[in-house]
Amino acid sequence: MLSLNLTGKTALIGGSTQGIGLASAQALASLGASCVLISRNEEKLQAAVKTLDTAAGQKHTYLVADYSNPEHVRDVVTSFVKDNTVHILVNNSGGPAGGPASKAKPEEFLAAFNQHLICNHIITLLVAEGMKQEGYGRIINIISTSVKIPLKDLGVSNTVRGAVASWAKTMANELGQFGITVNNVLPGATSTERLSTILGNKSAKTGKSVEEVEKEMMEEIPARRFGKPEEIAAMVAFLASPAASYVNGTSIPVDGGRTGSI
Repeated sequence: MLSLNLTGKTALIGGSTQGIGLASAQALASLGASCVLISRNEEKLQAAVKTLDTAAGQKHTYLVADYSNPEHVRDVVTSFVKDNTVHILVNNSGGPAGGPASKAKPEEFLAAFNQHLICNHIITLLVAEGMKQEGYGRIINIISTSVKIPLKDLGVSNTVRGAVASWAKTMANELGQFGITVNNVLPGATSTERLSTILGNKSAKTGKSVEEVEKEMMEEIPARRFGKPEEIAAMVAFLASPAASYVNGTSIPVDGGRTGSI
């Protein structure tokens, strides 16, 4: 039976005070999930929690943790899962700074690796035991279309995102037997603060106006527009639902058709 109902499920969503993370939390709450937002800014977390649907009697909360410090993340999430089961995990964190890989310092790669892959792995291991006991788990990683085709001037991001995608496929193979799925959502150009930064950087580098850069980017997208955070969140919500129980180990672009591979 097709079911999108998440009533009684608890979702932990990273980077959820804005953009795709917040939109994902709002989508999951709209399907009945109780959401736990995790980010480093408590004031923004408090404001974000207030935007979540409570029509199904959900109890939403938040955790304050900085993904630049994996051990802090471990401590915060460990404390939470002692008394709570997480059924849905959305691994999401802000992307690394732009620039070519050939000019990136080793410490930039290490910092991005820790923020994305290591924190994802730490949190996944902590919530997986509860998922196994429940026989229900959804791990959804917000990555990038760069895992299909590397994007220009995002050298560190391309490298680390690819590593996360490979890790996720491996975890999907290992956890699938327990009723836990692991999938990747690959946003294309989406109207977020991250995109605004990219547009600004390209404008400064090329001497073109932000409007010109924006138009050129849109012309590369068959849909001829940027995505909205809620459109990415819709895929997250589906993958989190019982309806997606046989979708496992995938990397799904949500990009208006921009990615040039099958």
